[in-house]
Formats: sequence, structure tokens, C-alpha cells
Amino acid sequence: MTDAPFTLVAIDGGAASGKSSTSRALSERFNLLHVDTGSFYRTLTAELLRAGVQADDPVGIAQASAEVRLETALEGRRALMKINGRIVPDAEIRTSAVNANVSHFAAVPALRDALLAYQRGQVEVARAHHFPGLIMEGRDIGSVIFPDADFRFFLHADPAERARRRAAEGQEDSIAERDRLDRSRKTAPLACPDGATDIDSTHLDLDQVVALLSAHLATRLPPAS
Repeated sequence: MTDAPFTLVAIDGGAASGKSSTSRALSERFNLLHVDTGSFYRTLTAELLRAGVQADDPVGIAQASAEVRLETALEGRRALMKINGRIVPDAEIRTSAVNANVSHFAAVPALRDALLAYQRGQVEVARAHHFPGLIMEGRDIGSVIFPDADFRFFLHADPAERARRRAAEGQEDSIAERDRLDRSRKTAPLACPDGATDIDSTHLDLDQVVALLSAHLATRLPPAS
């Protein structure tokens, strides 16, 4: 008897496009390890800001990124980054300061390089904990991290709608500016990967988006028991 194939699901999109809510729902529905790479970049940004590293100092960012120790802890089906032995709480990574700086930090190639192997290593974390697959969300998952993922989705929505969503969450976030930075960076810019399923969520609620993606995943994965 052979093991069922391991399934990789990549979900990309800009800020407030619905990646996280959709990924969490699909993780629960299909028993997949959920990996939010945006939280990884936020965690590194918060840690480097706390250490006094500035967003306009690529040399300092590169040096500090190379020195951190990264590990993974699980919280249910969610993978959490431990940086130098510490899990940075959500309250520290979702501040206005992190929102304003994360795209600048993420544009530094050395920081992205520091995270590349760690992100790909989440597959082994999922396997070690007997998950049938992994769902990873971010901005370059289907294009750079896992271009051969079994399923690749790209979520987008009108910037005004995404700004409304952020405001409803009680967060301040410059959606248009972050889009500009994420799309214009030289390393792994935000874009819909060739061959990915492109979904406009502007006029869809969460249940509708989850239903659309679930129809794809159900061709390969059974629902969680």
C-alpha cells in the first residue's frame, strides 16, 4: 500500500485580497498545514525594526537577516515562525509601523534569500506531522517558492475594496503604495504566475471564494474527517 501523494497549494495576491482567510478555511476543510509567508516577512520586519535596522539600509538588513535563527512551531494546522527562539505575537507584527515598512524590507534580495530555504522547508514540517499537504500563501509562492505546486491560485480585488477590508479589520494599511512596491521590486515581484488560476474577489464573499477553490482541491484531496 502506497502513501497518498503530498499536495502543494500556492495562493498569491496583494494585501487584503483574501489570501489568509481563504487559506485558513481550506486548511481546515482539507487538513492542510497552513503557512502564511506574509507573517514571516512581517516577523522579520518587526524584529529588525526592534533591533534598530532601517528600511533604507539594505546592507544592515542583509547582515541582520543572515544572523537570525529560524524555526517552526505548530498551532493546530498553522505554522508559526520562531525567530531566535521566540514566537513574535500578532500584536507586534500587525502594527502600522510594520505595515509601512514590510514591503520595503521584503524588496531586499538578501532578506528574501534568507527566507527561501526556510519557506521551502515547510514541506518537511508538514510531512513530519503527517499532513496530506500544505497550503502556502504569499506573493511569490506560485512563481518562485513552489512554481510546480499542484494548485496555484492568484487572488485580486479592487484596491478600494481591499482598503475597505483592512479598515473593517481596524488596521491602517496603504494598499495602493504596497501594491506599487510589491509589483515594482526587482526580485520576485507580485504578479499572477503563468498558468495560475486567477480569481477576482472584489464582489465575492469568503464562502464564495472558498467554494471556488475547494472545487479544484476536491479533485485530489478528500475533506478532513
